[in-house]
Amino acid sequence: MGKIGVRRASRIRSRIGKTKVRFHAVEESGRGGRTGPLAAVSSRFLMIISQTPYRVSFAGGGTDLPAFYREEWGAVLSTAIDRYMYVTVGTRFDSTLRVAYSTTEVVESAAALKHTLVREALALADLHHGLEITTIGDVPAGTGLGSSSSLAVGLLTALYAYQGRTQSPEELAQQACEIEIERLNSPIGKQDQYAAAYGGLRYLRFHPDGRVDVEPVLGTEDMAGGLSDRMLLFYTGGTRSANALLEEQTRETPDKLDALRRMRDIAGELRDALTSGPQPNFEIFGEGLHEGWELKRSLTGSISNPMVDDWYAKGRAAGAYGGKLLGAGGGGFLLLFAEKDRHDAIREALGCPKEMPVRLETSGSRIVFSGSRR
Repeated sequence: MGKIGVRRASRIRSRIGKTKVRFHAVEESGRGGRTGPLAAVSSRFLMIISQTPYRVSFAGGGTDLPAFYREEWGAVLSTAIDRYMYVTVGTRFDSTLRVAYSTTEVVESAAALKHTLVREALALADLHHGLEITTIGDVPAGTGLGSSSSLAVGLLTALYAYQGRTQSPEELAQQACEIEIERLNSPIGKQDQYAAAYGGLRYLRFHPDGRVDVEPVLGTEDMAGGLSDRMLLFYTGGTRSANALLEEQTRETPDKLDALRRMRDIAGELRDALTSGPQPNFEIFGEGLHEGWELKRSLTGSISNPMVDDWYAKGRAAGAYGGKLLGAGGGGFLLLFAEKDRHDAIREALGCPKEMPVRLETSGSRIVFSGSRR
């Protein structure tokens, strides 16, 4: 799971203290309906840790919103990355429920939780008390990497593992959508839940009847490494709530259908740039990113800001093919896509802002630790 994942999982395990821990091999999610080795473990004192990737969306964002795909199909090209949300679920000594995130709640039952996403996930899993739940993210929320959906999927993965159950990626994605979109009425789309559950580089197609087709993008051996090598992620210094931006975008959708249709089509063209030739065409891929970003900026006036526009222009002038502000917009991480020999010039042109190296992640949400305390 990489050095970062090992360090975080080790840190969480250390919190168990000197209590004896027995380790169990746990299969990754994806074999729905099967009970795994956890079924044989006493449910009295269990500790589960799930690891769920964040994502980078390349093209098509906005066509995964109901305002668009309920009228005509939408499509997104995105990839999971090697930055993660960790969720621990453990047995609590008493019958209360303790949930620790940016704050800590101790309540008598899940229904009393202020953290609405955790509350609804517990209700869906039919777990209500006697648990200790913590969440740890590699990256702050509100930075455009799909953190809320990674939390939803990762929490479901951990809760089901605690019960000795596994769910397929499709089931996890559907249930995360149910929690975020239907139960909590968040004005978000469906791409993030599927990226977190499935992992890998995927072309997602959203149908008017609610179905989602999940297509792995399979290229040459050099394709995944080549994508990772050309990606630069710069932190713009701000976080934001996506809800207000997405509500505005939803309202504007009927007037922006031509732009959204083109953004949808670009997702397919980027997939083809990676897979249709004997070698991936990264220049065409980068130029498609640029066109998609220009279209996205046209959707509403709040997607970008003067600082982001300045950084993007300087990055392009220093050799980037293209890029985009990740997520709904307004802040977070700026992606620039360029050949490796242009990276230093781009960093210098932007004033060497905080950067986050990433690689493509092939796995979706999974269990990385399970133990019983005696």
